[in-house]
Formats: sequence, C-alpha cells, structure tokens
Amino acid sequence: MIGKLQSNKAKEAVKIFDYIHSLDSQKLADILAKVEKNENKNLKYFIQVNIGNETQKAGIPIEQLDAFYNYCSKELKLNILGLMAIPPNDKNAKKYFKYLNELNKSLALSDLSMGMSEDYLGAVANEATFVRIGSSIFGSRF
Repeated sequence: MIGKLQSNKAKEAVKIFDYIHSLDSQKLADILAKVEKNENKNLKYFIQVNIGNETQKAGIPIEQLDAFYNYCSKELKLNILGLMAIPPNDKNAKKYFKYLNELNKSLALSDLSMGMSEDYLGAVANEATFVRIGSSIFGSRF
C-alpha cells in the first residue's frame, strides 16, 4: 500500500496488503496493530517521514521520529522495515534522500522507500530499496 491510508480503511488494508509504505500517525499505528492481531497477520511497514517539514504533506516530523519508531516497534510490535519520504519539489531531491538514509541508519533499519520516476536514480544512489516508478511504466497522469 502506497499513499495515504485513512484509519477507517485500515482493516481492509491489513487484509489485502503485505506492505504499507505510509505509516504516518499514532492513531493509525494503534489501529493497524489491533487489526493485525485480530487477523493474525504480520505486515511490513515503512514510517512516512515529512522530510521537508511541509504543511501540505503527511508524515512524522523528524523531531518525533525516534519516539514514534520506538512506540511502533517496541510497544506495538509492528514490523518496521524502514522509512519512506517524498521530498519537496525543489529539484534537489538528492539532499533529502541522503538525509533520509542517515535517519534510517540511525534507527538501524534495513530498507528505504523513496524516489519516483523523475528522481529514482538519486534515491538508488542513496540506498533506496523500494522506488515508485509508475509514470515511467504507465505514463503521466492527465
């Protein structure tokens, strides 16, 4: 699952997905943990980080990341694989990819979800293990 996950859709998401790339709030984490237990599933998660501190984007603020990660992984026992971010559209995505990679390493996480069709090479250069290249495959949205 890539994209915003509303808490009222969490039950269905747990049933049909194995990975969720957009864990972005304590409320959502609490619901997912409860549904996982009820469904006897163990999904893989990426914490979405608001890497550019943009008000229009979802994600955990950087200053709250350590506490949120500890809550999700230690208290809720969610399987956190890594971090995910969509950098600001300022033509300098590489600096954000580098920073997200550093944050990921500081938490000793193994995977990174970052990069899209126009900037995936910079993401891969900064150790992305998951990239989103839909428009390169399917074409631009109208």
